[in-house]
Amino acid sequence: KSIEMIRQAQLLPLTGYVHGGCSPLGMKKQFTTVLDESARGRETMTVSAGRIGAQVELAPDDLCRLSRGSFAPVGK
Repeated sequence: KSIEMIRQAQLLPLTGYVHGGCSPLGMKKQFTTVLDESARGRETMTVSAGRIGAQVELAPDDLCRLSRGSFAPVGK
């Protein structure tokens, strides 16, 4: 019914990643990845590559497939 981002103070203990280095790809622990449905209309999108200052650009469908994610109406 609702979702929210992980609070910054909980990020490192929960995921093993520092703020700015948390990526939906190659997670140490598989968390659910949900992309807003509006992403489907984009040719590409950019997400963290798992290190501060590193990004990867890919098609939303590829991100969804690689992260074992799903599309849903999550935006307001």
